[in-house]
Amino acid sequence: MTSLDKPTEETSADDNRAVTEAALFEAFGGVRGMVETVLPGLLFVSIYTINKDLHLSAIAALAVSLVLVVVRLVMKDTVKHAFSGVFGVAFGVVFAMMTGNAKDFYLPGMLYTLGLGLAYIVTTLCGVPLIGLILGPVFKENLSWRTRNPGRKKAYAKASYAWGAILLAKCAILFPLYWWADTTQLGWVLIALKIPPFLLAVWLTWVFLAKAPAPIDVFAEMEAEEKAAEEREREAAARSAQQ
Repeated sequence: MTSLDKPTEETSADDNRAVTEAALFEAFGGVRGMVETVLPGLLFVSIYTINKDLHLSAIAALAVSLVLVVVRLVMKDTVKHAFSGVFGVAFGVVFAMMTGNAKDFYLPGMLYTLGLGLAYIVTTLCGVPLIGLILGPVFKENLSWRTRNPGRKKAYAKASYAWGAILLAKCAILFPLYWWADTTQLGWVLIALKIPPFLLAVWLTWVFLAKAPAPIDVFAEMEAEEKAAEEREREAAARSAQQ
């Protein structure tokens, strides 16, 4: 290795880390996405802690989640994170209203977390890590990592196992509280467990992917192939005209 090669490799590694950070920020919504995830539940448990009014707490949580969507629409920003929050809150409101038990506001989200945690583990065991399916389009590599980039597939597998383990550990704390704790205790613990496990999972994903081979940009490859085909057609047409 020459002295000129090393800075190039270091620059490439820095670029890979920067691209990974940007992609993770986009995929998981960044700070704003975290706020949109936490705020409805925080409002619900805060109001319920004060007055024990299920209907007021549920309506307030649903209203603030709708406001977050409207703000996104007005700013012409992506609404996928806000919309997912609305659906989650709506299911929680329906469950709680149907049963009359305020703790059931949290049940759909807990079941979703359990299912997602299992999905991360099962898809990885099947050779198709879920985090790769989520991030592949973000990195413009789609599913090329499955067959053409084994080092990246291994990183996705590690990240998926990490997500699965963290989410299942979170469920191991929350489900016993669902049965044994009251609504406010469950709510505050759930709020406390919203961000730290998420940040840990995102950080571990960044660690694994930053050390992995760079993604294969399949879109750039397709564009290059199209340009090459067009060039061949032009050359063939030129040869035909000369004849």
